[in-house]
Amino acid sequence: MNVSIGQLMDQVEEHMMKTVEHMQTDFVAVRTGKASPTLVENVMVDYYGNPTRLKELAGITTPEARLLVVQPWDPSSMGAVEKAIIAANIGISPVNDGRVIRLPVPELSEERRSALAKQVKSRAEEARVAIRNIRRDGNEVAKKAQKGSEITEDELKLKLDGIQKLTDDYIKEVDNVLLKKEKELMSM
Repeated sequence: MNVSIGQLMDQVEEHMMKTVEHMQTDFVAVRTGKASPTLVENVMVDYYGNPTRLKELAGITTPEARLLVVQPWDPSSMGAVEKAIIAANIGISPVNDGRVIRLPVPELSEERRSALAKQVKSRAEEARVAIRNIRRDGNEVAKKAQKGSEITEDELKLKLDGIQKLTDDYIKEVDNVLLKKEKELMSM
């Protein structure tokens, strides 16, 4: 973390906030038995030799609660889109009728729910570790500033306490988001 002591708290909080937001984005892609465009919008398709996100190549709609419809803007890319969806291993078999690709979202089995719950717990733990690493980096910046006589010992203690409070708040936020996602996964 390369930041001045005056901006330290803002930078630490911004990094922690981005970590939580990234985790939430990852959670949205975890299937809960309901069709959502986020399940496939970031699938990478080999489009004329370039890896391209599906959402940039096709319209993705949910006409029914358990059905996704992918309509490529370039009909010649239909095969590549279908291959990419299969390769993404999201547990949905595409049905290609030549004009659109239908993705019927099956009910989740209890076994699959448990596997998804483990996956989100693992992702939440990664976010907690990232937040603790941000705390460590922020603490190092504050300690270097104190050694370099930029701040007093009392100011150092205040910075360290502030960073710890941010850490506690954001880890609590991670736990709340995880709890909500687990509840969503197990109640479908």
